[in-house]
Amino acid sequence: MSEVEIEYCVPCGYLNRATDTAEVLLSTFGADLDRVSLVTGDAGVFRVRVDGETVFDKASDDYDLDEISRSVRSAL
Repeated sequence: MSEVEIEYCVPCGYLNRATDTAEVLLSTFGADLDRVSLVTGDAGVFRVRVDGETVFDKASDDYDLDEISRSVRSAL
Protein backbone atom coordinates (compact mmCIF):
# COMPACT_ATOMS: atom_id res chain seq x y z
CA MET A 1 0.00 0.00 0.00
CA SER A 2 1.15 3.52 -0.75
CA GLU A 3 0.76 7.04 0.56
CA VAL A 4 -0.02 10.06 -1.59
CA GLU A 5 0.73 13.59 -0.45
CA ILE A 6 -0.73 16.60 -2.25
CA GLU A 7 1.05 19.85 -1.34
CA TYR A 8 -0.81 22.97 -2.45
CA CYS A 9 -0.45 26.75 -2.21
CA VAL A 10 -3.00 28.21 0.19
CA PRO A 11 -2.59 31.89 -0.84
CA CYS A 12 -2.99 30.89 -4.51
CA GLY A 13 -6.35 29.27 -3.82
CA TYR A 14 -5.29 25.78 -4.92
CA LEU A 15 -7.45 24.03 -2.31
CA ASN A 16 -10.06 23.12 -4.95
CA ARG A 17 -7.36 21.62 -7.17
CA ALA A 18 -6.03 19.65 -4.21
CA THR A 19 -9.41 18.27 -3.20
CA ASP A 20 -10.34 17.47 -6.82
CA THR A 21 -7.04 15.61 -7.21
CA ALA A 22 -7.55 13.73 -3.94
CA GLU A 23 -11.08 12.73 -4.98
CA VAL A 24 -9.92 11.39 -8.36
CA LEU A 25 -7.02 9.46 -6.83
CA LEU A 26 -9.17 7.97 -4.06
CA SER A 27 -11.92 6.92 -6.45
CA THR A 28 -9.40 5.45 -8.90
CA PHE A 29 -6.77 3.90 -6.59
CA GLY A 30 -8.49 3.80 -3.19
CA ALA A 31 -7.90 0.08 -2.67
CA ASP A 32 -4.15 0.54 -3.29
CA LEU A 33 -3.67 3.54 -1.01
CA ASP A 34 -3.12 3.74 2.72
CA ARG A 35 -3.50 7.49 2.78
CA VAL A 36 -4.05 10.60 0.70
CA SER A 37 -3.06 13.71 2.62
CA LEU A 38 -3.30 17.41 1.87
CA VAL A 39 -0.32 19.51 2.92
CA THR A 40 -0.53 23.29 3.00
CA GLY A 41 2.17 25.33 1.30
CA ASP A 42 2.85 28.66 -0.37
CA ALA A 43 4.88 30.26 -3.17
CA GLY A 44 2.70 28.72 -5.89
CA VAL A 45 3.43 25.11 -4.98
CA PHE A 46 1.32 22.24 -6.25
CA ARG A 47 3.07 18.86 -5.96
CA VAL A 48 1.90 15.28 -5.79
CA ARG A 49 4.15 12.69 -4.16
CA VAL A 50 3.75 8.94 -3.93
CA ASP A 51 5.71 7.38 -1.08
CA GLY A 52 7.88 10.50 -0.92
CA GLU A 53 8.70 10.58 -4.63
CA THR A 54 7.41 13.57 -6.62
CA VAL A 55 5.26 12.40 -9.53
CA PHE A 56 3.81 15.82 -10.42
CA ASP A 57 5.10 19.35 -9.90
CA LYS A 58 3.26 22.39 -11.23
CA ALA A 59 6.62 24.13 -11.61
CA SER A 60 7.47 21.83 -14.53
CA ASP A 61 4.09 20.43 -15.67
CA ASP A 62 0.69 21.86 -16.54
CA TYR A 63 -2.12 20.94 -14.12
CA ASP A 64 -3.93 18.00 -15.74
CA LEU A 65 -5.85 15.51 -13.59
CA ASP A 66 -5.55 12.77 -16.22
CA GLU A 67 -1.77 13.19 -16.36
CA ILE A 68 -1.52 13.24 -12.57
CA SER A 69 -3.57 10.04 -12.39
CA ARG A 70 -1.31 8.35 -14.97
CA SER A 71 1.78 9.44 -13.02
CA VAL A 72 0.36 8.04 -9.80
CA ARG A 73 -0.57 4.78 -11.57
CA SER A 74 3.04 4.44 -12.80
CA ALA A 75 4.38 5.04 -9.29
CA LEU A 76 2.07 2.45 -7.78
